[in-house]
This record gives sequence, C-alpha cells and structure tokens, in this order.
Amino acid sequence: MSIYKKLCAAAVFSFAAVTSIASAETWRFGLEEIEGSVQAKYAEAFKDLIEEKSNGDITVQLLPYGKWGSSYSELYDAIQGGAIQIGFGSGALGGTVPESQLLSLNFVMPNDQLETVKVLNSPEFIDSEPWQQSFRQRGLVPLAELAEGYQVWTSNKAIETPADMNNLAIRVMDNSLLRSTYNAYGASPITIAYGELYSALQQGQAQGNIQPVFAHEEMGFYEVQKHMIFAGQAQFVATLMGNLDWYDGLTDQQRAMLKDVTNQLVQTGHDIQSTFNDERLDIIKSKSDINIIELNTEQQDAFRKLAEPVRQVFIDDVGERGKQLLDILLGEYAESDS
Repeated sequence: MSIYKKLCAAAVFSFAAVTSIASAETWRFGLEEIEGSVQAKYAEAFKDLIEEKSNGDITVQLLPYGKWGSSYSELYDAIQGGAIQIGFGSGALGGTVPESQLLSLNFVMPNDQLETVKVLNSPEFIDSEPWQQSFRQRGLVPLAELAEGYQVWTSNKAIETPADMNNLAIRVMDNSLLRSTYNAYGASPITIAYGELYSALQQGQAQGNIQPVFAHEEMGFYEVQKHMIFAGQAQFVATLMGNLDWYDGLTDQQRAMLKDVTNQLVQTGHDIQSTFNDERLDIIKSKSDINIIELNTEQQDAFRKLAEPVRQVFIDDVGERGKQLLDILLGEYAESDS
C-alpha cells in the first residue's frame, strides 16, 4: 500500500473513531435510594436495556442516594438544571411539582398492586395533558411511574385506630399533602432528612415512620421501633422524570427507545418490589421481635373516612389541574376494577 493510501486509511479510521466518540452519550441517573434498593434494581435494569438497545451509543451512569447530595431538593434541582439527565422523584417532589402530590393521597389506589402501576403507566394517565404539563412547566418531563410497595407505619405504640395516632410525632417526607393527611389522622407530622431518620427514631425525636417494607429493613428503622402497622393506605410511588431540554433534544428514535424500555419495565418494577418487600419482611421478622399489626377493613375505613376530605385539600392547593388528574386516576382505577 502506498504512503498516500496509508495516510488516507489512517485519516478515515481517525475520523470514524472521533465520530464514534462524539456520538456516544452518558445519561446520569439520580436515585433517591441507596444501592441495593428497589429504585437501584429498577435503574440497573433500565441501564442494561438502554445500553443494549442503543448498541453502546448510550451509557447510563447510576447515582444512588449520597452520590449527588443528601437533600432530595438537590437531586430535583440537578435534574431541572440538566446536571443530571434523569432521576426519581417521590413524596418530596411536591415542593417542585405540586401536582405530583396526587400520588401521596391515601386510600385512592386499588389493592391490586400490579393494576396500580399499570394504570399509572398507561397513556391515559402518564401521557395526559395535565400530568405532562405539570412537569413540563417546571423544566421536567415524566417518563414512567414506579410503585415500590405499600407504605407501612412503624411506631413505638400500637396503632389500630385514629385515636392511637393522636399527637404522634410521625416522620413524613417534605410534602404538604402528607402533612395534611396525618394531621387529619390526629398525628403531629414532622419532616426529617432520610439519612438522619434512624438516629431521630433512636433518640425519640420522631416516634413513628412511614416507609415501604424494604426501606424499613435496609435502613434498619425497625431496630428502633416496636410496632409495624399494615394499614393499606397508600403505595410508595416514585416518578421517573427527565430534564425537559435533554428530552426534547433526543432523536425520535431515542424517545421511542426510551418509551419501549419504560413500558417493558412496568412488570419488571412490580416484580422487583414484590420480591424485595416479601424478602425484607422475612428478614425483619427473623431479626427482631417487632409486633406486626394488620388493620382489618373496619379499622381501615376509620382512617379512610378521615383521609377522603384531603382530596379537596389537594384540589384547593393545586387548582383545576389537580381535579383533572384526580378524576383521571379515579376513573381509570374504577374502570380497571369493573
């Protein structure tokens, strides 16, 4: 081969290499939870599928709790600002996207947890104009919903009736609707950073806690609480959201790939949380003598009656869009039950 041809071949190779490097993307994915959590396992599955379907053109970098800061607002701010492209937002997201508090309402979701997450990820809900605009007006876009299992109460006193919750200093996420809900139950809700919660429970600064089972176990909260109460009041739902400018800058093919992946992960996410919560409850039972309380229908109804007026509080706080979203969700759940 002549020197000229060798130089040309080298130039073509170098251009192809540069083009390949330039076309490679990194999506930073911020999690509200630690490694080994439901969010982390979902994110790992997301990473595998995106990297496989993009033929390696996209790398997903996972950032568990603590890798981006300690305050959830730091994570949401980073996604809004574009420093992190995608991430989860749950109860504390209400301060950034007030309409997202819809997912914190008690006694709205059906008992069937798989049906819950299917409705939340249906086009009728997640692609609805009010849900999309709620996020887009804040520089975000909702991509998927991950239901992580029923929220379970722990406390140093047995809770079977609203009277048992009277003046209980129960920790809630920084969410005005959650505070309204637990005020309605008669409790005294307080907000404490997730990373500081164990010591707050241990020292009595907080007397009760609300988490999915897996979180009670992985963070050791059950070690400093005497009772675990299954009231069936709400599931813990995290919204997978992206930076709006980043999302709008994706190609049509990339957006289609993203939708395909999140649709595929609806069942996967449900399977992950089901397995996690079952296994973690077994661990809690084996490692402690915590008292397990399961409220019957009559006991649940007493809390349900107090929680229903909070729906109007949500509408009053959020406005017409909140009413539209609640109507969509209740309508879809009613249809799924029929």
